[in-house]
Amino acid sequence: MEAALRHLEALVGCDTRNPPRAIDPGGPLFQYLGEFLFRQGFSVEVSDHGEGCVSLFARRGAPRLLWNFHVDTVPVAGGWTSDPHRLEVRDGRAIGLGACDVKGAAACMLSALERAQGDAALLFTSDEEAGDDRCVRLFLARGLPFEGAVIGEPTGCRAVLAHRGMAAVSGIFHGTGGHASAPRALVDSAIHEAVRWGALALAIAREEEAREVGGLAGIRFNLGILQGGQKSNMIADRADLRFAVRSRPGEDPLTVTARLQACADDGRVTWLPGFVGPPLPAPGQPAATALADQLGLECGPPVDFWSEASLFSAAGLPSLVYGPGGIAQAHAPDEWVALDQLGQAIAAYQRILSAEEQAG
Repeated sequence: MEAALRHLEALVGCDTRNPPRAIDPGGPLFQYLGEFLFRQGFSVEVSDHGEGCVSLFARRGAPRLLWNFHVDTVPVAGGWTSDPHRLEVRDGRAIGLGACDVKGAAACMLSALERAQGDAALLFTSDEEAGDDRCVRLFLARGLPFEGAVIGEPTGCRAVLAHRGMAAVSGIFHGTGGHASAPRALVDSAIHEAVRWGALALAIAREEEAREVGGLAGIRFNLGILQGGQKSNMIADRADLRFAVRSRPGEDPLTVTARLQACADDGRVTWLPGFVGPPLPAPGQPAATALADQLGLECGPPVDFWSEASLFSAAGLPSLVYGPGGIAQAHAPDEWVALDQLGQAIAAYQRILSAEEQAG
């Protein structure tokens, strides 16, 4: 635990907020990881894929399993009561930006590597929170031979074998500007049109709550951005919005977004596609049950959040999600991970790495 907290303090102290997509391959975080892993006998390769998308691939020996951790964080939410980039340990919690999602898991792995000397492969990426799959996609294109992948995310130290797919979409609603005193403002305002569409989309999301697929009920719909217009006495000629949906396991997220988009008047909106991530397991791929059994991990239920495990699964690699903490603490003020969860993760990582050492 002492080693894990030392590593976590260093990782939290590195500002890797995403956006603004300003993560530097030569910056302190990748320098810290690279130097530590080199001392542990790893070959280390850092790749800059542009726009803050940086990956570090470290390999020791000829491992069969790949571990993946994203090291970028979301921006600082309102309501923090301490410095987000200074780790605080109190009341059985480690508090800091990214401590839960997912620098805590990365720190546990670094701690475990100080004791287990077996073959291992690790991929650290910096674009997950930006909704960009560049790092993982380009890594997978190399076709390196692995038999399975474990993706670090807050799962309460249980193996997650299924989660939702995700799609993000931007929309530009069009209106006809003019004085707000005109009766036509009710119809011609781009903001009014966007609000009408939002009401219909929300109604569909509420209806879907009654339908379960793959162990999860409902879709997850979030209208994250809606802005437009200039003044309250002017009819808005444009409104911009951005929404995301999370489909259930086994569902194509693009099918869900298409249903929501169909609620809009085609002549009043221009849709712009964004990031799309498949569900876990990817279509046509079985759940990674055998991998969880092989690693001796307790399995948990499907989860609502998305992870890069689905990208590895789509490439044909049995993949599961595992790490300390709970998703409710991620992206939140005073983000934290419980110390006992860190302890469980350290023990699991060390046990699995030691088994690889004995097998080698």
